Amino acid sequence: MKQTSANLPGTDEPLDQKPAEIIIVRPDAQTLTHPRLPNFVGISATTAGAKGISMNLVIVPPGGTAEPHFHPDHETAIYLLKGRVEVRYGQGLKQCRVCEAGDFVFTPPGVPHQPRNLSATEPVYVLVARNDPNEQEQAVLYDPTLES
Repeated sequence: MKQTSANLPGTDEPLDQKPAEIIIVRPDAQTLTHPRLPNFVGISATTAGAKGISMNLVIVPPGGTAEPHFHPDHETAIYLLKGRVEVRYGQGLKQCRVCEAGDFVFTPPGVPHQPRNLSATEPVYVLVARNDPNEQEQAVLYDPTLES
């Protein structure tokens, strides 16, 4: 007997086998990322049986800021759908870039960063993909005051 928790959602197909067809995910529940931002899980190991990628919609609330963090083992690619974000990054978060709708952003493994929504009234919407299939990203909180 197959266990449903080990199957692709809505199928009898085991997660460890390649899907015979495309998987469509319509996220209906918001989760919270480790850096404390609202997240809608799209593609992941759990939702689609992905082996080496995940893709999510992250919303940065008006004036919202993520906790400073880094991802030790995975690359992150972001596409800004709507809004403007200031990203502080690097040792001590001393470097800064402003990203806006239409920008693609790449963050290598191990680079500390902290995004902040520059609008006090509008949310920022970003599509996030990473080479980690887990629903919850592997993020390590970072204290920039410990760097000199």
